[in-house]
Amino acid sequence: MVELAGIIILGILAQWVAWRFKIPAILPLILIGLLVGPIAAEFLSDDGSKWIEPIWNGEKGLFPGDGLFYFVSIAISIILFEGGLTLKLKEIKNVGSVITKLISVGALVTFILAAIAVHYVFYLDWKLSFLFSALIIVTGPTVINPILRNIPLKKDVSTVLKWEGILIDPIGALVAVLVFEFISVGGGGAFTKTALIEFGKIVLFGSTFGFTFAHALILAINKKLIPHYLLNVVSLSVVLLVFVMSEVFAHESGLLAVVVMGMVVGNSKVENLKELLNFKESLSVLLISILFILLSANINIEDLLLLANWNTLILFAIVVFVIRPIAVFMSAHKSTLNVNEKVFISWVGPRGIVAAGIASLFGSKLIVLGVEGAEYITPLVFMIVLGTVLLNATTARYFAKLVGVFLYKSEGILIVGASQVSRLLAKYLTENNRHVVLVDSNLENIKQAEKEDLFAINTNIYSDSILDDIELNDVGYLMALTANPEINAYAINKFGEQFGENGSFRLVSKGEMQDRNNPKEGLFSYSDDYNSLIKLTEEFPYINEIYVSNKSEYLSLIAKTNSDKHRIPLFIKDPKGELHIIPSSNENVDVVLKGSQLVYLGKAF
Repeated sequence: MVELAGIIILGILAQWVAWRFKIPAILPLILIGLLVGPIAAEFLSDDGSKWIEPIWNGEKGLFPGDGLFYFVSIAISIILFEGGLTLKLKEIKNVGSVITKLISVGALVTFILAAIAVHYVFYLDWKLSFLFSALIIVTGPTVINPILRNIPLKKDVSTVLKWEGILIDPIGALVAVLVFEFISVGGGGAFTKTALIEFGKIVLFGSTFGFTFAHALILAINKKLIPHYLLNVVSLSVVLLVFVMSEVFAHESGLLAVVVMGMVVGNSKVENLKELLNFKESLSVLLISILFILLSANINIEDLLLLANWNTLILFAIVVFVIRPIAVFMSAHKSTLNVNEKVFISWVGPRGIVAAGIASLFGSKLIVLGVEGAEYITPLVFMIVLGTVLLNATTARYFAKLVGVFLYKSEGILIVGASQVSRLLAKYLTENNRHVVLVDSNLENIKQAEKEDLFAINTNIYSDSILDDIELNDVGYLMALTANPEINAYAINKFGEQFGENGSFRLVSKGEMQDRNNPKEGLFSYSDDYNSLIKLTEEFPYINEIYVSNKSEYLSLIAKTNSDKHRIPLFIKDPKGELHIIPSSNENVDVVLKGSQLVYLGKAF
């Protein structure tokens, strides 16, 4: 009881430390696991026992037999399902080919070159070398996402890293399973044919079960067949059902099944998706915290001493500085990514929970089978995991600045409220090459925004979850456009510092109208509030542009918009095509140059 409670307490403490110092949680989690496991056994315990013993050992231990590995498998399935829920197909329209090649060509390059490296550096048998290389194919959302949340990056770069991290997990796991089966059976030509057949079964059953049960869950939710208070637990049970059933029909196909299921559900028109995401995210945090401590504690000090030589550093350097860049540059050849973006993606390749979990599982099983050199697998993989996480967590921000992918000025726009007028503005801004994110607690508004091919998030503005959303990394402007002046003011006060570094604006309230001394964050017009915008949008749902040659001509047009009820000024488009938000004190604008255009809502002049 003390051990189990201790794991949970230490895990959440590590998560808090990671949040406080803006580092991936895997780093403090592994360090805590090593402390209460092998380090405690060697240096801190009087009887040489670990403070936390994951595997049943006499009277001490948490999981008897293969219990730990069953728990690891189920936990990873839930984590991957949650990751699949966050994958939106519309995000990859610019870099879809790069992602596809990274999880195919890039994975193959890593698989081959890493095996060659570990074979000649540590003199491992070829079969074990390929098992090691299969395990380090994966990056993983549990380590990529915290890095992306804390570094404002160009949109395509963050999208590539995010999708690779989630999609590569089941692929790496499947390859590792095939190699493990090859080793445990003994190899041979006949088995190679059997292995290919098994791989086909894994893909067939994994994708079929995931796709089928995803649609069944979507139908059940949308038809109100599941009561609201049971939604999260029923969804969790379905995930576990899919994982177990897929495993029964094709061993090791469960991970693929849950990723496919997550992607299908995440890209569907399912109600309560945000609530489901929040629950799965909270559960994933708890599971990750438990898993990393357990797996780290399960390592023995003898395993760590195997790596106390220069060969470890040589292998790490080859994996990080040679193999990863080759894989990325081959995958991104002839893509829209420039050289600096490819270099940064090459630099950021931390390994995560799937690599660590499966390495512990297979390493221990091969040791029991008496395979020579198997004792190297788990510590070598943990070395790559810990080393890459430590390297990327401490250097990613500085390296992003060095290679020029860091967004010093974020041009994305966050619009609070997804009403008709917000959607009209978002569509215009998107057509003018601005990244726009709409947030609203009204699900109908979100659905309508998605029908109009706009990126929208269904969330409560009072929730802190919006602060961690990767999709808002490049946001530098905040526009609060709801019907509630209190919500608009709250959004500015709470999120202005993070999302409004270039400007935070809100609509003026009815009480502030006609007062030319509007608040500095007032938006568009001192004489128009939300009701004015909605009424005008219903009557004239058009955004027009008109050229202005100088400030005097601009002021003349603004005077007309302020005096009638048929037009509201929105933006100034400069000669380079850049858009500048017009404040409510719309006469005090200094960006009007020859060739600029006044962008306005309503009736054309």
